[in-house]
Amino acid sequence: MKSLQNQNVVVVGGSRGVGRSIVEAALGEGATVLAVARGAADLKQLAWERPGLRTLSLDATAETAPEAVFDALAPDVLVLSAGALAPSAPIQEQSWEVFSTNWEMDVKASFLFCRAALQGRLQPGSRVVLISSGGAFSGGPPNCGGYGGAKRMQIFLAGHCQKESDRQGLGLRFIALSPVRIMPGTGVGDRGIAGISAYMGIRPADFLASMSDMQTPADVARAVVALATDQTQGSSFSVSGSGLAAAA
Repeated sequence: MKSLQNQNVVVVGGSRGVGRSIVEAALGEGATVLAVARGAADLKQLAWERPGLRTLSLDATAETAPEAVFDALAPDVLVLSAGALAPSAPIQEQSWEVFSTNWEMDVKASFLFCRAALQGRLQPGSRVVLISSGGAFSGGPPNCGGYGGAKRMQIFLAGHCQKESDRQGLGLRFIALSPVRIMPGTGVGDRGIAGISAYMGIRPADFLASMSDMQTPADVARAVVALATDQTQGSSFSVSGSGLAAAA
């Protein structure tokens, strides 16, 4: 039997990049999958390419988003992969609105769905995976605004929610997964590579050449499946080209 057979998997931010890879991996493991994203056109294309996939177009930062998603498909595994493009300007050139972009998207969406899970919308045994970033540990470059702090907050949030689930006896599992390296070929990754390279005054190719042990979106997807199907303890993990590992 496939590892996610007879399981419902919801991927918020599932139409592109890492989220799309997670959708494809979950389908391959026999799950019933709902891909959630803002872009209706991207979801329509993905559903055409992946027969049997369910889709839902909405803004994951809307207060009513968790209710709408859970009504569409009650997840056994909920993956929060939605995220905004990080800023790409020196701090002194950013407004607060720009600086806080990832707090208003990545953190807010994670908060809303985790809160709904703790309020009883998920069944015991359900797993919630928040896709964070290696920037949570490095802080990212000085031109990425609040990105690093926002991704670190997702790790804190998973830990806080796990403690609250344990305190209430809800039987839920909350996990943060941080891809260690920036990933070319994804919207967030390509934007980050261009911004960091420009800030450093080097070519994107030279920046990429300096990186090692890089993971791919498919590596992240395999790590999500592994975390959703095994009994590994802990709420914070990283994934690199070397594989999945517990994070400090």
